Amino acid sequence: MAGELYTRTNQKIFYAGLSLESWRKAEEGRAMNAQALVQAEREATLFHLYGALLGLCHEIAGFYRLANSTAPRAEVLLDRQSLAAAPSPELAELIELSENTHTWLGQLLSAHAELFKPPRPPREAKADPAASPLIQAVSLDEEAPLLSRETLESWRQELKVLAQRFRVGLSEW
Repeated sequence: MAGELYTRTNQKIFYAGLSLESWRKAEEGRAMNAQALVQAEREATLFHLYGALLGLCHEIAGFYRLANSTAPRAEVLLDRQSLAAAPSPELAELIELSENTHTWLGQLLSAHAELFKPPRPPREAKADPAASPLIQAVSLDEEAPLLSRETLESWRQELKVLAQRFRVGLSEW
């Protein structure tokens, strides 16, 4: 039983829940390093949610015996070519969700990818000596707000529901 593909997905969903709980405690605490703890838990939650997504992809790929069923990245399986090679309704739904940047899955993949980008210094507006001092240039390249705990918890719940729904369909064969 422990070697079943679904155990990894369940484990990662559970770990994401633990990270979210630690995050909540860090926000409520008054520790000197509370901000660092919150950021660490935010990243840990994203890491585990991505792992749960990868686990779900492995479940689907294993069920359909896809050639790339042991892919180390979810994006390898969430590809139109994978779907064309071996069509499955579960994979099609995941791919559709992942391609839309307005869905929870598209945002999860984007947020996870951001973890691997180097930090960028904030952009400052260039001073124009000919401009009036009453006019100030403002950069529209504002940094995106950090993800909230509630947002990541909602992604976790979405992933959990999706996994449960897919498993019902995968086990009906």
